[in-house]
Amino acid sequence: LHEIDVINSRSQGFLALFSGDTGEIKSEVREQINDKVAEWREEGKAEIVPGVLFIDEVHMLDIECFSFLNRALESDMAPILIMATNRGITKIRGTNQQSPHGIPIDLLDRLLIITTKPYELDEIKQILKIRCEEEDVEISDDALNVLTKIGKETSLRYSIQLITLSSIISRNRKAREVTIDDVKRVYEVFLDEARSSDNLREYEQYFMFNDLSSDKQETESTMET
Repeated sequence: LHEIDVINSRSQGFLALFSGDTGEIKSEVREQINDKVAEWREEGKAEIVPGVLFIDEVHMLDIECFSFLNRALESDMAPILIMATNRGITKIRGTNQQSPHGIPIDLLDRLLIITTKPYELDEIKQILKIRCEEEDVEISDDALNVLTKIGKETSLRYSIQLITLSSIISRNRKAREVTIDDVKRVYEVFLDEARSSDNLREYEQYFMFNDLSSDKQETESTMET
């Protein structure tokens, strides 16, 4: 449909597809195309195959975006909408209202929600093994077990990132495969989110500016008052 809109929105017509300079497509053009396509559907000359729109981190959208999506989903030619988020009960951006996943209730009512659960240890190990194969990284069974444990205790994303770093360490010492020592070395140098937060709290007095210290001082002064 977009290509049809482009062809009918410019005087150069079909050549606009190749120039890349399509400019803004007027709403009148879109409405005319939609009416014509609807006519073709009724006559059996055309069939609309809906596409798929995937929105990751959907909680980052504000209330105006959600309102637009609500209206767009009512269209006959609306695509299949898939949204992903890792938020629980949180505020809807642009409002003071809290809602599951940061999505308005009226939009949630239109959705089919798929629940997920944390990966089991064997699943994490299998994912890491596949990742090693994709990156052509030879890794020992012991090192893979350590990475699996790290992925369970921290996050799978962090554990996957350690694969590349461990591989670089092993190549520098001209080894054929990644060992436990390689994994331990990168684990000590590159922190995960939890250890980084603990490190910031421990050495907060050495930083030039720290909101945590300011909050503590305000709390203490309030208690004294």
